[in-house]
Amino acid sequence: MADVQRWKVTEPYIEMKCGLGEAPFYETNTHCLRFVDIVKEKLHIVDLNKGPSSLKTYDMGTPVSTTADIQGVDDEIVVGAKQGYAIMNRETKKLEYIKKVWEERDGPGKEERMRFNDGVVDHEGRYWAGTMNDPKVKDPTDEGVLFRLDPDLSLHRMIEKVTIPNGMGFSVDGKKMYFTDSPLGNISQFKYDRQTGEISEREIFYHVEGDGVPDGLAIDSTGCLWIAVCGGAKVLKVSPEGKLVGEISLPTRMITCPAFAGEELFITSAEEEEPEKYPDSVKYGGSLFRLHVGVGPLPRHKFRKQ
Repeated sequence: MADVQRWKVTEPYIEMKCGLGEAPFYETNTHCLRFVDIVKEKLHIVDLNKGPSSLKTYDMGTPVSTTADIQGVDDEIVVGAKQGYAIMNRETKKLEYIKKVWEERDGPGKEERMRFNDGVVDHEGRYWAGTMNDPKVKDPTDEGVLFRLDPDLSLHRMIEKVTIPNGMGFSVDGKKMYFTDSPLGNISQFKYDRQTGEISEREIFYHVEGDGVPDGLAIDSTGCLWIAVCGGAKVLKVSPEGKLVGEISLPTRMITCPAFAGEELFITSAEEEEPEKYPDSVKYGGSLFRLHVGVGPLPRHKFRKQ
């Protein structure tokens, strides 16, 4: 068995108290990192040139959970919000829905019970994003859906009966899509048709053993997946062949999502869910972490809104 590369992070880049820090996104043109706090309904932006003291926080007034840039547009981004996909003005931070996802056939109360979680834009500018139960729902159900929003704003239900849709991405050659449903402990792999946006031939790519469940992920330029393990205090590096090749140990359990900014990996976290049981995890729960890992990312794609 090949050696597993190991890193240890002992303190955060920014010590903070996100209820559920998520969706770190590096803006190459501004050298800023944006990320959200889903449960506290905040958007955070830090200028990586200036460092932690430059952190700015904005009250969104609604849960925002995934964000993407828009092709050819600098003053707006697209986000997954409470009821669907929305455009956010960068200056005012105001949201305007471009596609709400729930219909009459979904039954009463679905808009209130659900929210968006993780998402990714594919090679052709389609925005894939998954929905799950709102935190107000105590016992999560499998009524979530993985949606795909095309540039013409047509909406497609790609996977149904999802509980907690999480990390997703595409292989280096663009022929595979990865998708996580956290409670199952699995990252699934699909055959992906770039031209049509269809997925098929689902199989298990990697199963997370031990404490915690797979959460968000990032893919590097060599095709390795960097998988946050929420409840496991770590990020796993898994090769394109599905082999564990690296592990990052962190000082809090609820690790949520990694993202690359050059060869640095930024990692979000959530507050400790069981503080009495895991007191050592409390101090840095909800903080933002940083680690130089010596490899860069696959380029992120932009939503191609027509």
